[in-house]
Amino acid sequence: MSFFALFLVIAGLGLIGWLTARMRAVAFRRGSTARFSSLPSHFGGYVALCTIVPAALFLAVWAATSPALVTNSVLHDPAAVQLPAPGFDRAAILSEARSLAAGRSFGAFNPLSQKLAPAYATAQTRIDWIGTAVALLLAFATGGFAFTRVRPDFRARTKIEFVVMGALLCASLIAILTTMGIVASLLFESWRFFEVVPITDFLFGTHWSPQVIDPADPGATLGAVPLFWGTFLIGAVIAMVVAIPFGLMSAVYLTQYASASARRWMKPILEVLAGVPTVVYGYFAALTVAPAVRDFAVSIGITWASSESALAAGLVMGVMIIPFVSSMADDSLAAVPGAMRDGSLAMGATSSETIRRVLLPAALPGVVGGVLLAVSRAIGETMIVVMAASGVATLTLNPFASATTVTKQIVDLLTGEAEFDSPKTLAAFALGLTLFVITLLLNIVALTVVKRYREAYE
Repeated sequence: MSFFALFLVIAGLGLIGWLTARMRAVAFRRGSTARFSSLPSHFGGYVALCTIVPAALFLAVWAATSPALVTNSVLHDPAAVQLPAPGFDRAAILSEARSLAAGRSFGAFNPLSQKLAPAYATAQTRIDWIGTAVALLLAFATGGFAFTRVRPDFRARTKIEFVVMGALLCASLIAILTTMGIVASLLFESWRFFEVVPITDFLFGTHWSPQVIDPADPGATLGAVPLFWGTFLIGAVIAMVVAIPFGLMSAVYLTQYASASARRWMKPILEVLAGVPTVVYGYFAALTVAPAVRDFAVSIGITWASSESALAAGLVMGVMIIPFVSSMADDSLAAVPGAMRDGSLAMGATSSETIRRVLLPAALPGVVGGVLLAVSRAIGETMIVVMAASGVATLTLNPFASATTVTKQIVDLLTGEAEFDSPKTLAAFALGLTLFVITLLLNIVALTVVKRYREAYE
């Protein structure tokens, strides 16, 4: 029996346990005038959880360990003595025998695989039956034990809440441990990089050319200042020049001028921009915006304008960020007490004056927090800059010139053929750590600003 089919059987047993426990609890209620601490559905849920959860956990562990048990059993077969020493050839023969036994292939390149296939099939069947028997016995045992505890004085609701709290705690721990693992891996690899390249050369050097690293002085060509400048220029300057005015004006219109029906249609349409895959934005930037920007530059006399300019990538990135700014500004404007707006209008101010002098100043902390969150989103964007920005690291204020970003260089460094221990590859982790720290600080500042704003009006 497959694991999925077995899980369905266990789920069916859990449903049966839920029904029988609920019926028993209802029968207790009919024959007693005592005050119950739990509802019949709580008793049913407790029995169902005790039936399903232990068996499901066993199935998860069994699914992870059973392939190794099957392989170990096959290795004790007499035909397995002909296997080569542990290595690629041995793994290929065993994999081929496993495919033959499972029916996923019908021919073998190695005759030994054909000989081992029956042993694999026999071992797999035996292991599957053992797993099925243990899972069903576990479901019956734990479900039966839970059913015997269905009594009027049993606090089933408390037990269910404890299980739910444990599940939520495990989910939180998984998220926390994942974050800690990411940070630890970045710190470890970055430490290896900084053992080779001084951190001062990396953070303050102005020459970035990882293709020509001098073994005697690798830091001379791994100065990341041009990358930081390109990231700032594209993500925090050009993109925000597009996103802030359009996003803020969209929020003002939707909250102050648009009718209810217009807002109901326009707000979801605007937020669709946030759901467009970034690779689509990248195609749009590379195939449409970049040529248009270069043609415009040539038309005004800038004949040396690059087709992979910072302006092209920044414009498209700004369009992508508009919903982030608009949504935060919308929420901030909506959170301003209506009495402030009504008081301004009652004093004779027009709607535009009320917006400029009352609503926007009151909502400014929330707007600033949204802008900072949008900046952290923009500087971490990858696909747009990979497809539209240049790979040349330059220090320039000209938006029509080539520029690159941290994320673009990370992709380039990790997709090459250099050794993993080389400074060129390890530089990607140092860039990732720097970008992580910058976005973390921006998020902390933004959330602090938003929190103070909310505390002012709640």
